[in-house]
Amino acid sequence: MTRVVCDWVAFNARRRPEHLALVDVATDRHWSYRALHDRVERAARYLRSLGVGRGDRVAVLARNSTDQLELLFACKRLGALFVPMNWRLAAPELQYIAGDSNPAVLFASPEFAANAAEIVDAAKVVVLSDGPTTAYQAGLAAADPDKELPTEILDHDDPWILVYTSGTTGRPKGAIITFGTTFYNLTSMGMFSRLTCDSTTLIYGPLFHVGALSAYSIPCIHIGATVYVMGDFDAGAINRAISDPTLNITHINGAVTMYLLMSQDPSFESADYSRLVCATISGESAPMSLLRRYHEEKALPLQNIYGLTECGPVLTALDRDTATTKMGSIGTAVLYTEIRLVGPDGKDVGPGEVGEIWARGPNVSPGYWNNPEKTQEAFEGDWLKSGDAARRDPAGYYFLIDRWKDMYISGGENVYPAEVENVLYQLPDIAEAAVIGVPHERWGECGRAIIVPKNGAVLDEATILAHCRSQLAKFKVPVSVVFTAELPRSGGGKVAKPALRERFGPADIEGS
Repeated sequence: MTRVVCDWVAFNARRRPEHLALVDVATDRHWSYRALHDRVERAARYLRSLGVGRGDRVAVLARNSTDQLELLFACKRLGALFVPMNWRLAAPELQYIAGDSNPAVLFASPEFAANAAEIVDAAKVVVLSDGPTTAYQAGLAAADPDKELPTEILDHDDPWILVYTSGTTGRPKGAIITFGTTFYNLTSMGMFSRLTCDSTTLIYGPLFHVGALSAYSIPCIHIGATVYVMGDFDAGAINRAISDPTLNITHINGAVTMYLLMSQDPSFESADYSRLVCATISGESAPMSLLRRYHEEKALPLQNIYGLTECGPVLTALDRDTATTKMGSIGTAVLYTEIRLVGPDGKDVGPGEVGEIWARGPNVSPGYWNNPEKTQEAFEGDWLKSGDAARRDPAGYYFLIDRWKDMYISGGENVYPAEVENVLYQLPDIAEAAVIGVPHERWGECGRAIIVPKNGAVLDEATILAHCRSQLAKFKVPVSVVFTAELPRSGGGKVAKPALRERFGPADIEGS
């Protein structure tokens, strides 16, 4: 493997030193590429003073801030691994991740500092904040950047980021994201998203998730564009930022839930989305009603992208030009990526048939940290098995169906909940919907719809089931409806189907 020097921050500091690189929205801190290079250099020197070297892990437990991106690129200069931790997890889950990754240091925002001290040795904890007296800022101030710190030279296979999955199927697994995985991902992202050095992205998804890192934090910094970082998701604030001509936001990415909440916020009606060049939607199958609403009311084609944490994450993407004609599709395989659809018998399925997505390419992770068993389970040769069901049309466009494990069998027929959920979202008074399979005396399993009504809406089971009967085959129609205030979600924003099944699924259902 050819070794190359690849410090993107340093390169852009030379190429366009005064161009705006990062903005921390919560604190209104602005960094040019010259200033970002200085801060990354100081952060790398500070990490070195804490004993961090090549191969060591640097963990972060914090809400979004530009500090996390500084540390990400400081780790790159040292050859260390950046480990973003999901602050939504329970203490035992965080303890497991800390024990598995064994970070040399853990950076925590003030609100999580006490938790951080419980999951690692307190001596390893450094408090993040924009205040000059915190350990992180003091460490940066004390670091002397005048004497150049040699940049580690990374190979394609050198680990850079360690992202732990949500653990819905067991213990969290640390997906190893290498330098090469990241490079091939950002190359693909730039192509279908029309990213340029004059682009501006707004990051509001959590930076502990590979989606926010890859869409579009890392690609923007690689190309020398501008990144605005929001501390947390706020639908109204996002709509206002997108509408602000002085910010000129051109690229956004979000989970289905985020786009739903943005469209349901009162600010949506007057929001100006006209400056957006690319709005990608990811995480799970998007309801057609949501895609149509953005297209019809905002003239904005939402571009479906599909991927996995283990792939950095993008495997397929829908171009803007086909986002309307192929609405609902997750697009075609991105550059450098091969995709197969494989049936239960291990053979490839044909167009129109449902199969599991398998992928291979240089953007695929080599496996899981300290977990050869799970790595072996995830791969068939050099093909990564996604666990997601999809079909392909004759033109080669893929359509995500559902998770294999979320499918249930009713009277011998396969039912994919996402298809039923798509029909439920046609009802305007439904804010969120999820479908699970539950035991049935006669049919083995049948569907149960869990519904979150919009504020002030009055819904009843009979109306919902009648709508489903008018749109779906009988075996796909749920036989019961449960109303709830909210749906449980994973750290990545997806509906947590295991939690739904545990809460709403145990009771048998009788009847026809």
